[in-house]
Amino acid sequence: MITLALSKGRIFDETLPLLKAAGIEVLEDPEKSRKLIIGTNRPDVRVVLVRATDVPTYVQYGGADIGVTGKDTLIEHGGQGLYQPLDLQIAKCRMSVAVRAGFDYDAAVRQGSRLKVATKFVSIARDFFATKGVHVDLIKLYGSMELAPLTGLADAIVDLVSSGNTLKANHLVEVERIMDISSHLVVNQVALKLKQAPIRAIIDAFSSAIARPAV
Repeated sequence: MITLALSKGRIFDETLPLLKAAGIEVLEDPEKSRKLIIGTNRPDVRVVLVRATDVPTYVQYGGADIGVTGKDTLIEHGGQGLYQPLDLQIAKCRMSVAVRAGFDYDAAVRQGSRLKVATKFVSIARDFFATKGVHVDLIKLYGSMELAPLTGLADAIVDLVSSGNTLKANHLVEVERIMDISSHLVVNQVALKLKQAPIRAIIDAFSSAIARPAV
């Protein structure tokens, strides 16, 4: 049995065509089912639905053989014990710094001000500002980051940005792009040895689907 860890939402939806290329079709819509383990058209493949941030942990410790997770989650997790064969080029977005409109971020950085930064991506934010030589106090949040600058909790946020519409709606502006983000395939290293043929077949099918030009 091959167990694939996925999170609901955009990553799940954009993984479906890759699974189809591997001859795997998920039998139920996770948005309409309460099941956390979903079967596929193949008796030897099943999908487990977990939080996006938990995918690397499930794969690392053998709760799943393979998984799909964002580059942001992998960096925060550290990627220990994971084989990362493919950037799947799906669920693309960017990691950025944003501030409330009217806040002079460039001046604050030039003057060496100590910035309060709210984020759930603490490792990424710490490394980014350390590289720039900017002193920051990091505030870890799990909910809506946009509130932090608006309430005075923080000067800036580090968060994922896709269209930018949420920032605009909350009178925030994107001031620095930290990195581009996409989702990667991760594999448990022990599972790769014990189930090499079926896992390699999935990796190869995904790779071919990514390389195939869009019609």
